[in-house]
Amino acid sequence: MDDGKPTGAKAKWWSRPSAGSASASGPQAPAPQDAQGTEDTDVASAAQDVPVAPTELATAAPEPVGRPQPLHEPDPYSTPPYGGPGPWAPAPPVQRPVPTPAHGTHVPPQYTAPQPALRTPPPLPPAHQAPPQPLPPAPQPHLQAPGTAEQLPPQERPQPLSSVWLQYDPWSAPGQPLTHPGEPVARKRRRGPLLIGAVVLALVAGGTGGAIGAYIERNGGITRIELPQAGRESGDRAPESVAGIAASALPSVVTLHVSGGGEQGTGTGFVLDRQGHILTNNHVVDPAGASGDITITFSGGETADATLVGKDSGYDLAVVKVTGVAGLKPLPLGNSDNVRVGDPVVAIGAPFDLQNTVTSGIISAKERPITAGGEKGDGSDISYVDALQTDAPINPGNSGGPLVDTKARVIGINSAIRAADSGTGSEGGQAGSIGLGFAIPINQGKRVAEELINTGRATHPVIGVSLDMKFTGDGARVGDKGKDDAAAVTPGGPADKAGIRAGDVITKVDGQLVHSGEELIVKIRSHRPGDRLELTLERGGKERTLTLTLGSADSS
Repeated sequence: MDDGKPTGAKAKWWSRPSAGSASASGPQAPAPQDAQGTEDTDVASAAQDVPVAPTELATAAPEPVGRPQPLHEPDPYSTPPYGGPGPWAPAPPVQRPVPTPAHGTHVPPQYTAPQPALRTPPPLPPAHQAPPQPLPPAPQPHLQAPGTAEQLPPQERPQPLSSVWLQYDPWSAPGQPLTHPGEPVARKRRRGPLLIGAVVLALVAGGTGGAIGAYIERNGGITRIELPQAGRESGDRAPESVAGIAASALPSVVTLHVSGGGEQGTGTGFVLDRQGHILTNNHVVDPAGASGDITITFSGGETADATLVGKDSGYDLAVVKVTGVAGLKPLPLGNSDNVRVGDPVVAIGAPFDLQNTVTSGIISAKERPITAGGEKGDGSDISYVDALQTDAPINPGNSGGPLVDTKARVIGINSAIRAADSGTGSEGGQAGSIGLGFAIPINQGKRVAEELINTGRATHPVIGVSLDMKFTGDGARVGDKGKDDAAAVTPGGPADKAGIRAGDVITKVDGQLVHSGEELIVKIRSHRPGDRLELTLERGGKERTLTLTLGSADSS
């Protein structure tokens, strides 16, 4: 069954037009029709204007005259490649489509002309109808032999776009031409530097990875831990704060190192004036004796030698002096009579030779009658102090240092502590503070310091009696006899003039109770010579009140 195909004799694929056929430029025999009845002349004529894919052509134009004959004889079995070509004809030479230019690129005008549209093939005739008659010969396109290039006149064949767009570089700098004059420059492949760079990159990456791994193993993670912290603040503090008080008072506080007579000690003092006078405790400078060494260390670290101006064991006060030191800052003095229990205070000193130590507390009590010293055994080193009590920590080495108020003014001189035990350790050292510290009131210290600076000696107020220190009752009892069987009441003294007699028991001084002889001495020494006192005493079971004027005695 032919399925609508022509039933005439089939031409062999190697057959050529007869010698009587027209030339390529002249009229030719009608071209055979394809299975669908489309004329080849229409397609061939359109192929000169529009590129057509090989599948769109059904038949090929006859080959030119004089083409060499095939080297093989026809195959009687019509077996390809030497058999018949079948119902189709060889396709015309392929014309590749022109590449599409990039978006936005200028296209030469010769490529913008509209192309003629292809003719639509007519419908296939019915099978029972006779095959259509051949059309008159139509001019055929000039075809070249296989393997030869197609020759077109220069004015009819424009330059293909492929030569332009194959050299187009979309990543080149804007405004550069698509082509450059001259021959294209061949790119040189530099494999050596690329290989070296790859090796270096691999080494660096390996080293970095190893370092990161070691860091993670050592620190437990790649994230570094940073704890929150407050920013830097101004170093200024309120003047009444502990920090403000310390900043104001420290430049005036000094540390004393004393040695002599096989003994040495450390204590504290503070600057009284710009002449170089420094106030401290008597028991601090006592190891130096008359020819020992006293060295002063200031808060900034400067050192200077000092000389003893005067001392008094009864008040436990001493004054030393430095010379040739400039820029001294005296520490202002307050008034101990204005102090109230509970007032905040700050103690400054060098406990256990720890210079510039600051502690704080309050005034725990006032007018505490205490006695300190007595190591010599004859009572010549005993001090009687009507002291200020404080809970500011005071330790050995704080002695002689200032106790200041909230305005950095001196209200007391730190002198003694109450220990929890006997006061001696395995090596003979004194026990530390338990919050019971005592300071000499500055009013008393000021008077004694002035006397030591001006005269080298201090005066003591006296009433002119000898007390019975073994009396166990309440009050201070006047003894029956004095030292070396002398009279208990000094003839012509203040007590004798006031009417006091041996055996009287003094119970009050200016209305304040007195419980022992030590307390009476403390109360009297808290006043100046010449002060008038009101004494209350008992004689023969009766209470009497007397008034006397204090006398004066030089310190030994």
